[in-house]
Amino acid sequence: MKRTTIFVPEALERDLQLYARRERRPVASIVREALAEYVVSRRPSAALPSFTGIGQSGRKDVATRHEDLLWTRPHGDEPGVPDVPIRTRNRTGSRKPRR
Repeated sequence: MKRTTIFVPEALERDLQLYARRERRPVASIVREALAEYVVSRRPSAALPSFTGIGQSGRKDVATRHEDLLWTRPHGDEPGVPDVPIRTRNRTGSRKPRR
């Protein structure tokens, strides 16, 4: 959580304090809840989720090469990339490294 400072008119601050006492909740909790509701109510309906683009690699062939990328070293033989074997299960169900 991040701390922030806001300035409100004295009358609004008094009302907020009274409301917080009546609800038996901290003022900060009420302000967070009100702010969240305000932001959500004004979000465009066609907005993309916040995680959109997280895995953006710049490659255009990921969908067609997904099998290759999942089951081989995605960076090829680049220097500095550790040689970590991909773990798979053999026929008996035990784990064995796959290279």
